[in-house]
Amino acid sequence: MGDIARLHSAVLTYARDFMINRGFTYCVPPFMIRSNVVNGVMSFAEMDAMMYKIEGEDLYLIGTSEHSMIGKYIDTVVEEKTLPHTLTSYSPCFRKEKGSHGLEERGVYRIHQFEKQEMIVVCKPEESPVWFDKLWQNTVDLFRSMDIPVRTLECCSGDLADLKVKSIDVEAWSPRQKKYFEVGSCSNLGDAQARRLKIRVNGEKGKYFAHTLNNTVVASPRMLIALLENNLQADGSVRIPEVLRPYMGGLEALTEK
Repeated sequence: MGDIARLHSAVLTYARDFMINRGFTYCVPPFMIRSNVVNGVMSFAEMDAMMYKIEGEDLYLIGTSEHSMIGKYIDTVVEEKTLPHTLTSYSPCFRKEKGSHGLEERGVYRIHQFEKQEMIVVCKPEESPVWFDKLWQNTVDLFRSMDIPVRTLECCSGDLADLKVKSIDVEAWSPRQKKYFEVGSCSNLGDAQARRLKIRVNGEKGKYFAHTLNNTVVASPRMLIALLENNLQADGSVRIPEVLRPYMGGLEALTEK
């Protein structure tokens, strides 16, 4: 409520503009998708652990807007000369979050409903490694622009979801916990989603499957944990990073009222 709610929205709006300034096309995607898209973008195990189904309809609430944005390419042939396609989207996200959660994941860290700015890329196979590095760097740059220390952690192959080729987590520093915690994840899925969804590219030497990538720009309210903790002042106020002040009506700090 109040200034915290405003800060929540300010970060998402800043993240939108940040990605637009980096050449991504902004979109607001569908918040529900059909089963043929769900089956194309993830494995059954992932779906069972994440997705909420709308009873009596062939519709699922999205767990991330990546699924909507990739799903819009289902059964299409993209002209090679138009690649890469770079999209960024805002959406609410809904997740079951099945599994055990420890003490540190209580509160707003892991919840069933949150909001997120996402980015995806559809590109030629030989370009996906380069785009992978560009995507996670966007998130690192965004968080550091808000004076939040972050690091990256590459996931080992045993921890990768079924369709992923490579994945990196972006982690922010928590002064309270004295450790880093995940605030975003960047993934290269190779042609796995493209094969399932029949996303093909029409090139000079014929048709081939595209590569798809996705990355979290920022997810709130998890981001708020990092922002509030790292900008907490000795007098109990919270300094608002300079880049967010235009979105907060010029407010420089959150103070107790």
